[in-house]
Amino acid sequence: MTAATYPSAETDFDAIILGAGAAGLFCAAQAGQLGLKVLLIDHAEKVAEKIRISGGGRCNFTNRDLDVRAPHKHYVGQNPQFCRSALSRYTPNDFIALLDKHGIAYEEKHKGQLFACRSAEDIIQMLLAECQAGHVQRWQPCSVKKVAFDPAQAHSRKYAVHTDRGVVHARCLVLATGGLSIPKIGATDFGYRLAQQFGLPLVERRPGLVPLTFDGEHWQPYAQLAGLALNVEISTGSQKERVTFQEDLLFTHRGLSGPAVLQISSYWKEGSPLKINLLPGSDVGELLQQAKSCSRKLVANELSAYMPSRLADAWTAQRPELQRPINEVSDKALAALAEKLSRWEITPSGSEGYKKAEVTLGGIDTKALSQKTMEAKSQPGLYCIGEVVDITGWLGGYNFQWAWASAFACAQAMAQQPANDQ
Repeated sequence: MTAATYPSAETDFDAIILGAGAAGLFCAAQAGQLGLKVLLIDHAEKVAEKIRISGGGRCNFTNRDLDVRAPHKHYVGQNPQFCRSALSRYTPNDFIALLDKHGIAYEEKHKGQLFACRSAEDIIQMLLAECQAGHVQRWQPCSVKKVAFDPAQAHSRKYAVHTDRGVVHARCLVLATGGLSIPKIGATDFGYRLAQQFGLPLVERRPGLVPLTFDGEHWQPYAQLAGLALNVEISTGSQKERVTFQEDLLFTHRGLSGPAVLQISSYWKEGSPLKINLLPGSDVGELLQQAKSCSRKLVANELSAYMPSRLADAWTAQRPELQRPINEVSDKALAALAEKLSRWEITPSGSEGYKKAEVTLGGIDTKALSQKTMEAKSQPGLYCIGEVVDITGWLGGYNFQWAWASAFACAQAMAQQPANDQ
């Protein structure tokens, strides 16, 4: 489906949706199929680039393990409970049914994460086909110069969107503009600026699901471990607010990445340490003591039975007393090593920023929106969906499910609005 334009005489729509990403495409398709006349606008040349690059090019489109009764378990924000209503009305099974309808094969990889078997392009083409079924008009690339609201206008013309293709009007305006992550594929702060224009409060934004960086002498022993991966238990926060994940950790040239760090990054606060158990499920002290009683191997060689040898070398190289056969090392030194391996505490200096972040934390404050309809409480006809809202999911398909669910709730609500004035 190529980008389409209306004849110049057509300027009135039921809904204008700004942003042709996951949420925008799905909302447009749903609203169009419910009988609304929909215009979808995006400034980028390519549609849905974030879908295209997600999941290694295969799009982790939802998560089967999502618990709609307790969404706060999978989402971050000032009020994660906000997403309960939308997620309970459009579930992972609903989106799976859509894939089945289009004959798209998918598979579960890890912890409920579902991926397209062939390519993320299948998901994009499915969404475009759904838009076509709803007779959605799509202007792309098309830049928006100004958005105005005039409550005195006829019901169908309250919002005026000034674009480089002309001025169009609608009774409903949907912000599906995404966040700030990955600017090279078109991310901007446009949606946040529009929200502020209409008086909607914003929660401070920062990169989420992002690799963390380290500098200084504390990181020096690990700087040469880029590419090394292992399963760990990672946590951050005070004892009362501790958040813990058990996932794979990846060493990079500048710090740490992998699912473990991406997950914890959404909870990490600047200046706070990470606590990492490099051998979860093992009693490291007991393993070392057993080895001491019957082995003359170097400590690093014994450790390499339980962790990558490069990592074992990096740890033992930091203390001269550990660079000896294990039977010659004191119990105290082995106990200290076990403690460090089980409770490695290290403080990131920062993150890789929006260029590497998968999502944006923060955004339009949920207090300003209806959790049932996604409509702004103080601005009739203005809806906010997807990543632009202060709801952020865990790694593993949760953010796409929020996009589908919030878009569905919005489309349903717009379809129930009074018909246009004649």
